[in-house]
Amino acid sequence: MKLIDKYIFTKFMSTFIFVVLIINSIICVIDYAEKVDTFLKKKVPAQAILFDYYATFIPYITNMLIPITVFIATVFITARLAARTEIIAILAGGVSFQRMLLPYLMGASIIAISTFLMNSYVMPHANKVKVHFEKIYLKDTYYYDETNIHIKIAPNVYAYMQSYNNLSKIGYLFTLEEFRNKALKQKLTAERIEWDSVKQLWKIPIYKIHTFEGEKETVTSGVTIDTVLNLHPKDFESKHLLHETLTLPELDSYVQEQLSRGVTNVGVFLVEKYERFTYPFAIVLLTILGVIVSARKSRQGTGMLVAFGFLLAFVFVTFVRMSRSMGQAGTLDPLLAAWLPTLIFAVITAVMYRTVPK
Repeated sequence: MKLIDKYIFTKFMSTFIFVVLIINSIICVIDYAEKVDTFLKKKVPAQAILFDYYATFIPYITNMLIPITVFIATVFITARLAARTEIIAILAGGVSFQRMLLPYLMGASIIAISTFLMNSYVMPHANKVKVHFEKIYLKDTYYYDETNIHIKIAPNVYAYMQSYNNLSKIGYLFTLEEFRNKALKQKLTAERIEWDSVKQLWKIPIYKIHTFEGEKETVTSGVTIDTVLNLHPKDFESKHLLHETLTLPELDSYVQEQLSRGVTNVGVFLVEKYERFTYPFAIVLLTILGVIVSARKSRQGTGMLVAFGFLLAFVFVTFVRMSRSMGQAGTLDPLLAAWLPTLIFAVITAVMYRTVPK
């Protein structure tokens, strides 16, 4: 790197770190003010608050806001360079605008790659701790309240429960059906099914098995039977932020497992997966946009450019939230929902690039 590259790169990275620290400090103060009554009411240990919650909450917020913090840092440092006429001097010295972008892109690329690796493989493990803390201390007791539950647990095997109690881990009015060539061959019925936490299997008391051979039906009954099913109590536990606690391979496995069971409402997990790939591109794109909007010297000073940067950041966050909600609800394809904000801002960046001084 040339001297000017090192100068811009150092300024960019140091400003980025400064912005991250400032925003995290503000968010943590606000978050603690909102939750302090709950902490005191439930007598949450200080160690748990510091190490189980905020030690994971801070990296979580940092990763979630990285595209915005990178953009704000870019606008701030570039606006200061422009205010001191340094950008004019750089361009007058024969350095093209594209060449001036190089140190910015180097810093953005480092942040983008780090963010992808963190979001895909590191943060999910930290989020498990944070989500567990929230379930214990911040959320009300979860009750599984769905009824008439149908689950495909094997290619030709379907389970049914009228209701399930996730606290006692008991399902009521249980049915297990096996089909062959689209014909019902065997059907097990029982008043309830219970999870044996010691043996890690299901116990079915007082059951009947109906076996069908053509038009002939044979019924056998028993007092109790232990069975292993592709069905677990975790399938009926709270799904609060589950998508954020799964690594990239785990996301793929979970989505495939749900689809194999006939569950099609997996938009939340697909949007989460695709967003992990879009974040690095958004970081680089917003860095370029940040340079473009703040490279011109303004009579209103640096403050106006920084304020404009915050406005664009707010617009980007709004687009992300709207697109994410539509993708999770199924009204928009999850892949398109994840990429749409980045594509929109790519168009904005291309249009604004024509106005930048070169």
